[in-house]
This record gives sequence, C-alpha cells and structure tokens, in this order.
Amino acid sequence: MTEVRERIIVVDDIATNLSIAKSALSDKYDVFTAPSGEKLLLLLGKLTPDLILLDIEMPEMDGYDVIKILKSSEKTMHIPVIFLTGKINPEHEVKGLNLGAVDYITKPFSRELLLKRIDLHVLFERQKQELLKHNLTLEGEVEKKTKTVMELQSAILKAIAELVECRDNVTGDHIGRTQHSLSLLIGLMLDNGVYIEELSALDIPLLVMSSQLHDVGKISIKDSILMKRGKLDPDEFEEMKKHTIYGVDIIRKIESNTTENDFLHYAEICAGTHHERWDGTGYPNGLKGEDIPLQGRLMAIVDVYDALVSDRPYKSAFEHQEAIRIITESLGTQFDPIIGKVFVDNHLEFMDIEKVTSG
Repeated sequence: MTEVRERIIVVDDIATNLSIAKSALSDKYDVFTAPSGEKLLLLLGKLTPDLILLDIEMPEMDGYDVIKILKSSEKTMHIPVIFLTGKINPEHEVKGLNLGAVDYITKPFSRELLLKRIDLHVLFERQKQELLKHNLTLEGEVEKKTKTVMELQSAILKAIAELVECRDNVTGDHIGRTQHSLSLLIGLMLDNGVYIEELSALDIPLLVMSSQLHDVGKISIKDSILMKRGKLDPDEFEEMKKHTIYGVDIIRKIESNTTENDFLHYAEICAGTHHERWDGTGYPNGLKGEDIPLQGRLMAIVDVYDALVSDRPYKSAFEHQEAIRIITESLGTQFDPIIGKVFVDNHLEFMDIEKVTSG
C-alpha cells in the first residue's frame, strides 16, 4: 500500500530559500513552491496542501495580506500557515499569530531545524484530524443511541396506551387521535405566534410522544365504572375523576426506577392536569388560568374535542360543527381562551384527524 504523503507549499520570493526548503522536506513530504502570494493563490486552485510555509517580506502582496485572504475563504481557512521571516520582532509575531499563523520560523534556517519544526506541526495536524474524526464517530454513535432510546420510549408508551384502550374499549384510537391533534394544535399556535416563549421552553416532540399516557390512570379504574353503559352516578363519577391522580402515581413509580425521565415528566403533567379548567372548577387540584401548565391546557382541548366527536357509552358522537360550538362557548371557562381561539379559528383542519390516524 502506497504511503500517503502530506503536501506542503513553500512561498518565498527568493529562489534560494525555495530550493533549500524543498531539498530539506522532499524526502518526507510532497513539496510545491510559489515565488509570490499571487502564484500561491493560483496554485491553491489546483491543490489543497496540508501546510503552507509563507514568507512575510514579499513585494506587491506580503505574507500578512496573503494570510488574510486564506483565512477569509472556507476552502483555505483551515490550512495551517507558518510564517518565514528574516526579522525577529515580537510585535510582528503577535500580528501574524492574531491573523491565524500557527508558528514562525526565522531565516536563514537550517535544514534540520526546518524539518523538525514541520514534522511537529504535521504531527499535530494529524492528531487534530484524528480527534475530529473520533468526535464525529462519537457524535454519530450518540445520535444513533439517542434515536434508539427515543424509539424504545415511544414503543413503551404506545404499549401502555394500547393497554388502556384494551380496557376502555369504547375509545377506539382516542390516544392516537389526541396525539395527532396535539401536534397539529401546537403547530398552528407557532404559526400564529401564540405562547411562543412558553412553547420554545418545551421539547415539543417529547411532549407529543408523552401525551399518549394522559389517560394511563384508567388502568386503575374498576371495569364496572370504566365500561358502564350509560351515565355514571355521582359516586362513580368521583371515582372516574381519580384517573388523573392514579395516572400521576403510576408515572411517578416508573420515574423512580429510571434516570431517563424527561418524557415521563411531560407525561405526568398531561395525566394530572388535562381535566383542570380555566375558571378553576376542574380536577383534581382546582388549578386556575395560567396556573394550569401549558401542557394540560393544550391537552384539555384536544381531549374534549375527541370525546365530543366520538361515541361514548353515555352518548352518541356529535357532528364536528356541534363540537366546535360547544368548545367555543366554553372558552374562558373550561378552556384557555387564547389556545381555544387558535383551535376554533382553524377547526376545519381537525375534521379529518380520524382518517389520518386510521389510514
């Protein structure tokens, strides 16, 4: 296998210096020479070196002018530049380093010293490139593992949600529809500039995924209540209301056994607050207005809308327009009026949710 040699361009207006540098470096590197900054720029159109040795004192375009051009181009800004100079001046050295040079070599230089200095910088660049490759590999692995964790979390949530639906067999794909509606509503709010600051503080994909557990507490509700045909009596209704509390308890038990609980935190909020009301008459905690977390206020609207347009043991499904009328009349009492207005103003977009989720 042929060894890949690093390429070095030496730029100097004195031919002797070019000859000495090429002779010193050619045994280990592919060396190219340029007698001026203009010639270097032309040469860079044909090849990209691993390092540039650049003389400072050149006519027409000096080394400082050249490095400014190199560092302003995406193609050449990462090429290490070592200045060659016949004058030792701390101020000039600082100027060159500030412009992006990695080192200075004074002229006249010995072959051995030049080679050692170049070897050092080439080794540094090799290690830097290896580190960059390693970091990119690690980032790829982290991204892959993160995706796997998210897929696993989503699968677990879906399995638990389906378990709830197996018991509450009248809900159909209630969880899938509310999840889709939630995503749609959030998108509409962002488009309309509603609660932008609050939404930007949330991990929206995680919130939408976690919303599948908003009714998980129904697992703890007795079959005689959960699947009762007809209206619940007051005692039964009080027991049914506890599904919010049961849901929070279930999620907290899961949280206590895992460190990956961001998605569970969102799920806990959705489960515990989606039946709170804007006017403070909801349950389980009687929260009012913006004391209700945004997740709960969002969930409340999509949850009620789906309940209205779906068959339930105690009622037949309402037509879409009737459901919108009921929600409109409840803005400012049951629902956040700002979120509710976005929903009502765009209600036609929610009509085909069932087709989307079942298709």
